[in-house]
Amino acid sequence: MSTDRFADYGRPRKVDGGLRARSARGAIGRSWWSRRFLEVLESFALGTRLTRGRSYARAGQVLRLDIAPGRVTAQVQGSRPRPYEVSIALAAFPAALWTRIEDELAGQAFFSARLLAGDLPDELEELFVAAGAPLFPAAVDELTQRCNCPDFAVPCKHLAATFYLLAEAFDADPFELLHWRGRSRADLLDRLRARRAEATGAATPPGPSTPDAPASVVDAVDVLPPVGAARALAGLAATPLAEAVDRFWAAPVPLPDRPPRLATGPDLLLRQLGPPAPAIGGPGLLERLRRAYRAFGPG
Repeated sequence: MSTDRFADYGRPRKVDGGLRARSARGAIGRSWWSRRFLEVLESFALGTRLTRGRSYARAGQVLRLDIAPGRVTAQVQGSRPRPYEVSIALAAFPAALWTRIEDELAGQAFFSARLLAGDLPDELEELFVAAGAPLFPAAVDELTQRCNCPDFAVPCKHLAATFYLLAEAFDADPFELLHWRGRSRADLLDRLRARRAEATGAATPPGPSTPDAPASVVDAVDVLPPVGAARALAGLAATPLAEAVDRFWAAPVPLPDRPPRLATGPDLLLRQLGPPAPAIGGPGLLERLRRAYRAFGPG
């Protein structure tokens, strides 16, 4: 091996203005979707390899991170003058599959309301699985990982740093996860609004992505078709109270079932918080707590 090749494993060049992970210590990722993404990667036995890039992510060595349907690209500064080019590919869902998913989402007010409010409920993962479109890869070979550095390990520290910054990008904007799978925030919300309007017979409200919309149109963005109880009661005739006393507290229409929540292990909280500080026991205390949670948990 040449001396020049050994230089690739030296200290990375310092970067000004790089993308720095917000987490300075402990686990990276706060939301369920970012933690779930990292847990999936760790389940592929990538955990020890991922830690190689954590210091890169926290030092701001990632210069650029771009998320597009089916592909994430990044530039990561290593020890050489020229930054390394990183690519992580995951197949985007085809249009027909997205249409089926959007029909499922629009058909349940719970999902529509949460998505239109800018949130990804944790039940969303199960809906995607049931539709035959798992949000997260099921096997490591579904991810195509490429870096032009000389390190033969996959993931190398440049790929690992990109994974960590990608998880934090999901924290900042959960819709980036759906964008990676083929549907941007603007497109998804516009389609959901259109389907909701079709279901209620209302005019489709313009989405926030409408260019150069006048003030009156922008104000109309917040005027959405009725949802929940208002949607269920919209077509019912008013009944005098005296004629409905016996059924006053009963539901006027059958209530939809709430989507089931994902089953989680008793140590979920520990996995989200990360290991405690060394002063109070560190990883050893974490493992003892994990065993205790499992012993006292359901089962």
